[in-house]
Amino acid sequence: MAAPATGAMAFLKRLRNKPEAKKSDDGREATGARATAGAQQMKMLRRLPKILRFIPGTAQDVRAYFLTLQYWLAGSQENIANMVHFLVDRYAQGTRKNLRGIAKTHEPVEYPEIGVYHPKMAHASAVGKMAREVAALPTFATTGKRGTVGLLLMRSYVLAGNADHYNGVITALEARGLRVIPAFATGLDQRPAIDAFFYEGGRPSIDALVSLTGFSLVGGPAYNDAKAAEDILAKLDVPYLAVHPVEFQTLDQWGGSQRGLLPVESTIMVAIPELDGATGSMVFGGRGSAQHIACTGCAHACKFENISGSHDMHTCIERADTLAARVGKLVDLRRSQRADRKVAAVVFNFPPNAGATGTAAFLSVFESLFNVMKAMQREGYTIEVPANVDDLRERIITGNAARFGAMANVHTRISADDHVRREKHLKEIEAQWGPAPGKQQSDGSSIFVLGERFGNVFVGIQPAFGYEGDPMRLLFEKGFAPTHAFSAFYRWLREDFGANAVLHFGTHGALEFMPGKQSGMSATCWPDRLIGDLPNLYLYASNNPSEGTIAKRRAAATLISYLTPPVAQAGLYKGLVDLKDMLERYRGLEPEAQAERDELSVMIQAQAAELDLAVADPLWGTDSEARVAKLNDDVLEVEYTLIP
Repeated sequence: MAAPATGAMAFLKRLRNKPEAKKSDDGREATGARATAGAQQMKMLRRLPKILRFIPGTAQDVRAYFLTLQYWLAGSQENIANMVHFLVDRYAQGTRKNLRGIAKTHEPVEYPEIGVYHPKMAHASAVGKMAREVAALPTFATTGKRGTVGLLLMRSYVLAGNADHYNGVITALEARGLRVIPAFATGLDQRPAIDAFFYEGGRPSIDALVSLTGFSLVGGPAYNDAKAAEDILAKLDVPYLAVHPVEFQTLDQWGGSQRGLLPVESTIMVAIPELDGATGSMVFGGRGSAQHIACTGCAHACKFENISGSHDMHTCIERADTLAARVGKLVDLRRSQRADRKVAAVVFNFPPNAGATGTAAFLSVFESLFNVMKAMQREGYTIEVPANVDDLRERIITGNAARFGAMANVHTRISADDHVRREKHLKEIEAQWGPAPGKQQSDGSSIFVLGERFGNVFVGIQPAFGYEGDPMRLLFEKGFAPTHAFSAFYRWLREDFGANAVLHFGTHGALEFMPGKQSGMSATCWPDRLIGDLPNLYLYASNNPSEGTIAKRRAAATLISYLTPPVAQAGLYKGLVDLKDMLERYRGLEPEAQAERDELSVMIQAQAAELDLAVADPLWGTDSEARVAKLNDDVLEVEYTLIP
């Protein structure tokens, strides 16, 4: 056991304040108690140096420690400079002792522990670009009529004046007509900032929550309280995106990398926030290169030539604009009337020409889609629900397919001229697949969009991706591009149909496997190009989290899990049932009935050959006993195999 504290330490322990945590109605610690405990700790940190000033001896070193903490935790340039002056003035020894007293040391400048920030902050109550209330934000920043976005920032970057990456996101959101409340909290628990600035009258005042911190909502790089995050996010009930800068590499390194994020970045900034329920992970900025190397992540080719070091943070202009566009679409979706929303449901067809249209792993697609359509109708969506499942399937798969020589109903055609005029990445596609409109899903003069519209809901069939015989070429062939039809399909959903959201129906399609970085997409990555700013919901089998994660990180998907069916014995059907009957008759014959056994073994061999379980020639002959026994084992294995 440690010896009892004496002297200055005993005095400090007596000063320690432990407020009793308040409890909410359900027994959990209330949010106000969290803020009070943190505020009490900071209040005590400010009080201690004033008290210790009057205690001689080693207590002055304790006082110096607490003063240093004050400077460091409020780490503006002014406070860091004064911290160095203070430490030099107190502890410089030897040849450096003459440095004492050269510079005047000022008391630590106090900044809000939770507050709001804006690069154009000019309110009388502001401390620098920071303030303690939303009312202090610039007037133009709080008048956005499109909706309100709550931004979570790292206080340390704001204090250090190194917040250009935040400024770019704020500017991009405001340029799209959104009201922005950029807030911060001390440390790595963002709940006090959420409680203080994202509620009005006890109700959420924001339409979307975006974390720019690169960390989990409650915790940091080495800690995550997913349950606490779940509680506060459920209370807010708004879309939550956790986006991030590149911290462990420069922007030009990220832009030129086929991998994208480093493993440590993927873990800390993507995987851990996903445990909170965060979606939409993407890069929005990062560190510039002191060598002024052009970033190849988009056409802007930024070099950040105004910097001399590689520690300053910068906005990726294109990524910040894409983020703002996606957030804007989520806000629009949330604020719109259900009757006005247009939804695209995308079903898959792999392999094509094999009766696989509308199939997915462990999901009865058309039955499930029919039930979803009926539920949408009940909830107020403008939708024309077919009479039954068979009618739905018939209208999508058959329809006018024969007239156009297509694999399914042709809802509309995109002319080659229109495609050439509107396709931004035409050269890359033509380099892979030849001149527009290409040979896939085309009649030589136009591109087919397969599917059928049911009111404000369009059920479309995702086009083939071109390498059906070798799907891994999607990921591993450098320079690969989707077909003309694939790119045109998603452009049609975004721009012509005007979808407010897309629902990929089942596990899985090809969008998320298109070429590009493994994670941390850039404007050169095909999944990012294809989905654009369209909110992407994805029905994914719960037993396949690995590929579901690929859809989340590469195609900005929000996953909706469905359970796999319960397992049951496969059983037998048709010819297998007849074969089993023959085998049981064979096994039931008396040993002396050899003639009947020989006759039956010939019939068994013929039936097994029809089922590809045996060869028709040569006849088994004297080897029939062993062959029949082996065949019986094979049939039993099929019958009792567990399948979903």
